[in-house]
Amino acid sequence: MVREANMKQAASEKQLKEARGKIDMLQAEVTALKTLVITSTPASPNRELHPQLLSPTKAGPRKGHLRHKSTSSTLCPTVCPTAGHTLPPDKEGKEVDTVLFAEFQAWRESPTLDKTCPFLERVYREDVGPCLDFTMQELSVLVRAAVEDNTLTIEPVASQTLPAMKVAAVECGSTNTCALSGLARACRHRIRLGDSEGHYYISPSSRARITAVCNFFTYIRYIQQGLVRQDAEPMFWEIMRLRKEMSLAKLGFFPQEA
Repeated sequence: MVREANMKQAASEKQLKEARGKIDMLQAEVTALKTLVITSTPASPNRELHPQLLSPTKAGPRKGHLRHKSTSSTLCPTVCPTAGHTLPPDKEGKEVDTVLFAEFQAWRESPTLDKTCPFLERVYREDVGPCLDFTMQELSVLVRAAVEDNTLTIEPVASQTLPAMKVAAVECGSTNTCALSGLARACRHRIRLGDSEGHYYISPSSRARITAVCNFFTYIRYIQQGLVRQDAEPMFWEIMRLRKEMSLAKLGFFPQEA
């Protein structure tokens, strides 16, 4: 009888201990939720509640766009426009422009790099030309020709190992001045045009503009060579994305270099 009573008492004490543990855990969760709700406002969003606002290094690898379905729409319906944040990709609407699509389809039937065709003429006028229109006009013309001919090379600036006299003979400009914009900037890359031995130092912004145009030309060359196996609409939207990248680069937006 005594043993059975002791066993029941021990079981009761164990259940009580487990219940108290669950209560403590629930209280901790409630406190954490209160903290999240209280500290997340449109002007000062909580970055744990909105992981899309975290920087890539802090957010860690993830696929897709993460959201808290129960709270994100009520606390931050448009991803905090008052804080200067833009809409996330999954909130961005898209609609095919029938004029642009018709020009693209006509070009796609017989792909060419002839800049006089309506499709490429528009891209040159609206995107390529402005994106490669730098302060140093003479060099800009050379850069554009090299991009069109696919003979432009971009390479990172390595530590100088050549004697100073020899370096001056083959390098154009300084690592502290962009050869295209003429602005004092830290230049971590340089370009070479065709088979020329001369190099021109370029700033991160100038590099982004050249790269955006090169990416566009690379893609349309792939289409011309029959390497892109897609329907018309996915190809069209990829071109629109590349055009968007050129526009952003021209406006001064570029990814930060590590």
